[in-house]
Amino acid sequence: MSRTSAPAPVDTEVDSSLAHGLKQRHLSMIALGGVIGAGLFVGSGAGIAAAGPSIIIAYAVSGLLVMLVMRMLGEMSAANPASGSFSVHAERAIGPWAGFTAGWSFWVLLSVAVGLEGIGAAKIVSGWLPGTPEWAWVALFMLVFCGTNLAAVKNFGEFEFWFAALKVGAISLFLILGGLAILGILPGTDAPGTANLTAGGGFLPNGSEGLVIGLLASVFAYGGLETVTIAAAESEHPVQGVAKAVRTAMWRIALFYIGSMAVIVTLVPWNDPDVANPDKGPYVTALNHLDIPGAGTVMQIVVLVALLSAMNANIYGASRMAYSLVARGQGPQVIGRVSGGVPRIAVLVSSVFGFLCVLLSYWRPDDVFPWLLNMIGAVILVVWLFVAVSQLLLRRRTEREAPEKLVVRMWLYPVLTWVAIAGMLAIFVLMLREPDTRVQLEATGAMTLVLAAGGFILQQRRKRAAEKAETDAEAATERAAG
Repeated sequence: MSRTSAPAPVDTEVDSSLAHGLKQRHLSMIALGGVIGAGLFVGSGAGIAAAGPSIIIAYAVSGLLVMLVMRMLGEMSAANPASGSFSVHAERAIGPWAGFTAGWSFWVLLSVAVGLEGIGAAKIVSGWLPGTPEWAWVALFMLVFCGTNLAAVKNFGEFEFWFAALKVGAISLFLILGGLAILGILPGTDAPGTANLTAGGGFLPNGSEGLVIGLLASVFAYGGLETVTIAAAESEHPVQGVAKAVRTAMWRIALFYIGSMAVIVTLVPWNDPDVANPDKGPYVTALNHLDIPGAGTVMQIVVLVALLSAMNANIYGASRMAYSLVARGQGPQVIGRVSGGVPRIAVLVSSVFGFLCVLLSYWRPDDVFPWLLNMIGAVILVVWLFVAVSQLLLRRRTEREAPEKLVVRMWLYPVLTWVAIAGMLAIFVLMLREPDTRVQLEATGAMTLVLAAGGFILQQRRKRAAEKAETDAEAATERAAG
């Protein structure tokens, strides 16, 4: 199907049955807090352990790529707000099979992530309360956030507003304390200078290979930013909301991600074993290094909040993506039922799938669960590639048909779009070089191909059904005229 003849699905009308209960303050804080996720607090330690101080460069490079992706996604979402976000854009630009592939792969990613974040949160609480079963804590968290998402979208918005406010406050305080310590003006601390940036093997202790591993780790830490474009469809002012969120993405990424990485590797030796320890992590280790009473415990609470926030957001995002796909005829109709402005069946299905992943981590920890983790390993890159290709095709169409909808514009189009695509392809090549990431890429590639084949078959069936209906209608008209 050509890009000009691909059927354009309904955009904002698709979401007419959803409640528009998110206020601007909700959307702004979701966008702000979405940058400060579990990947930053929990996952950055592995990147630091691999790249050393050069993790700053890794996060800066991947951050630039994410800024380009968010700008492209913001352009399309402001022009056509939809709960299916990039899945809807891919369908409009490339064809129904592309929307099917991008949407369902992202749904699998979010649903599995719900389980992973539940496991991480349960480990923290079990550490505080030894002897309590982790699975019970996961079940409790799942029930709470499934319940809030079942009730009303404003409940999701309120939870995320306060979760995000706490995360933003904590990371801001961390940056202030770390900056004061680096300058040597925090009481009880001495300025570290550049000692930790040059010791233990230098700025690139593990060479280019370590930097590559750190780059790959940093790319996946940015996952979750897409939720704001999904949530925008249920806000009071979708176009203005998503436009504002995207326009502030640059300074948020620079400040929270790159800034905090610079503070950590300046304050703490990169090879400190606690940095990569999932029970502590780089932020808790840095605060413990400053010897501020209780600061490490407070940061551990913040990490718990980040994990719970991610669970809440991912249940929301997964349910809305499933709803959008079904509304476009690309999934079981029962999942798309809306009650009280909420796709409750989609919320339940997404939550149950997430909890099933938790059970698999206990039942089949050596085969099925690792396979599941590998399968979602590179999904976010696949989604970003769909975003870039969709923007490349839709921009010209929008300029021709409705230029007034271009409230947000991609910088230096189409040059930077092509730069972003080249960057993603380069990351795919880098993943093929590393044994661990190669397995992830192969598993994700297999899932993507299966979904693409299923989407194409569904697209062809719908096309044949439409042609038959048209032929039957013409024949009926001729018989009536005769």
